[in-house]
Amino acid sequence: MSPDKLPPRALEIFELDKPFATMGLSDGVTAGLTDMGFVHPTRIQAMLIPPVLAGRDVIGQAKTGTGKTAAFGIPILSRAHKGTPFQALVLVPTRELCIQVAHELEDMARHTGLVVTPVFGGERIDQQVARLRRGAEIVVSTPGRLMDMVGRGHLHLNNVRYAVLDEVDRMLDIGFRDDIRQILGQCPPPGQRQTVFVSATISSDVERLARSHSKDAEKVVAVTKGALTTALVRQHYLPVEPWDKRRLLAHLLTHEDPALTVIFCRTKRTVDELARYLAERHQIDAHAIHGDMYQSKRNKVIERLHKGDLSVLVASDLAARGLDVEGISHVINYDMPEDPEVYVHRIGRTARIGREGVAWSLVTPEQGDLLTQIERLINQEIPKLDYDDFKPTPPPHGRESAPRNRGQGTVAVEGVAGAAAARLAASAAPPIPAPSKASPTEHGKFPGGLVPTKLPPKRMFGKIKSGPAR
Repeated sequence: MSPDKLPPRALEIFELDKPFATMGLSDGVTAGLTDMGFVHPTRIQAMLIPPVLAGRDVIGQAKTGTGKTAAFGIPILSRAHKGTPFQALVLVPTRELCIQVAHELEDMARHTGLVVTPVFGGERIDQQVARLRRGAEIVVSTPGRLMDMVGRGHLHLNNVRYAVLDEVDRMLDIGFRDDIRQILGQCPPPGQRQTVFVSATISSDVERLARSHSKDAEKVVAVTKGALTTALVRQHYLPVEPWDKRRLLAHLLTHEDPALTVIFCRTKRTVDELARYLAERHQIDAHAIHGDMYQSKRNKVIERLHKGDLSVLVASDLAARGLDVEGISHVINYDMPEDPEVYVHRIGRTARIGREGVAWSLVTPEQGDLLTQIERLINQEIPKLDYDDFKPTPPPHGRESAPRNRGQGTVAVEGVAGAAAARLAASAAPPIPAPSKASPTEHGKFPGGLVPTKLPPKRMFGKIKSGPAR
């Protein structure tokens, strides 16, 4: 995108003195970028493209929405050779991200003659096999379907010269780790293949695992000004009681003017119920997307989203790493994510490549600590948004109101540290009552003869796994 069409704050992510035309890219890739209107690289692109072009293994970290797909795609497309099937492999954690990455690579490769093929679950295998037989040089795939295709003999990994793990923090977590080890183990070893890892969040454990699958990987970090989220996202939290969350959400959607909103929920059930509530009770054009839906239906929803035919998408976290749609103006965390890193990926669906966006989080009284954890991760305070024309309701019959000072206090707090102290103090467990002296008959039951007067303030509850009767 040309920088002269961007808001001033967006210029922080671009390198204006390094146009793509001077970076040594292939003529075909340069022509594709020109067709797409891309003139100057973003910071992560300017930092990642040169070492990848030079053939080095790289670990790249950058804020969401700053062009990480192009950062690895541009140099790999420039280095790839037409006619060698399956020479580049891009692994992604979700189907939606697989489709999105493949489309973006196809756009950049339009003048190269290279074929890009997405391979993912939920679609008929024979359709994907037919595409693979055309001799795809670049394969974008989810781990499970790739292993299935390799096992059936429809593709092999002997030719892999370039291996990319997109969203590497998710790819190397416990759920995918064994699959990734098996896949990379069937590729040529490090040194004979080039390996690139990219994500918005990379922990020390993930970096250690990434390095075990690479050779002398160079780490590239394009996170500026200490914040993990781009300044183009205006972030706020709104305190709300659990029973008022639906009403507050509907109030926001009907009293504000969001162009296109993505609402994130923790569970698939909540996604379905909330989409139905907004559509039936408030006549809001809301649509659901989650992992239990048929892939064909999910694809139709994403297609409508790309075309601008819907205004509100209610989603589970599967979509947080696969939605790259122009025009998403608002992201709303209806349910706060349990993992603070998920928050970064969620709000990264807005403010893509220089555009501005809004992120609102509905925070219940007991979630003050979680809000603080997120602030610590992104290294900035999320300000409170007071919505005076929304009137809270009393608790339903039989429910007591939660304490009002957890993340909702009226005392002004300066900085993230002060906010953390206030929230942590508010949600601390009550002190353990002073013990009383035991009677002589109880002395043998309690060490030291001290008898607690109440149950512990926090107890561990778990499920006992029962085995077969013996």
